[in-house]
Amino acid sequence: MRAYIITGTPGAGKTAILRQLEANGHAVVEEAATDVIALGQALGDPRPWERDGFLERVLDLQLRRRQAADEAFQEGVVFFDRSPVCTLALGRYSSRPTPEGLLTSIAGYRRTAFLVRNLGFVEPTAARRITLPESLRFERIHEETYLELGFELVDIPKAPLPERVALIEEAIRVRP
Repeated sequence: MRAYIITGTPGAGKTAILRQLEANGHAVVEEAATDVIALGQALGDPRPWERDGFLERVLDLQLRRRQAADEAFQEGVVFFDRSPVCTLALGRYSSRPTPEGLLTSIAGYRRTAFLVRNLGFVEPTAARRITLPESLRFERIHEETYLELGFELVDIPKAPLPERVALIEEAIRVRP
């Protein structure tokens, strides 16, 4: 399996890119943090990201989804909506300690990740309560964290969706 990571700040358009990649026939693994937040909110906690153990719950779900992908997609390209590296960046952004085992959990991903750049605005949602300046700071932390861990980042600039997806699909053709 060729496991690639799509990363970027909240509101950068990652989900739209992933939906188009999926429509184009690629396997996609969903983001964990949004689902951990949604579950926490459904259980009555309006801000679960502020609770102890949040990063650990995100990492645990990421690892379970990675294992399921390893079993389901033994060959071919799989795009992951974020990765444990993003969880590390989130910990740094929120000044939280790194969950145990996080750094070893990045094994198996291609060392090429796609950094989807900010669109210049952030639409708030129940899970996304970040301002544009905060989002830009978070983007820098993502970029620094991936580079620190030896990833090559393919920059996906603000552009129409078809152009962004074409950049990603071309990049995976030249990086077998």
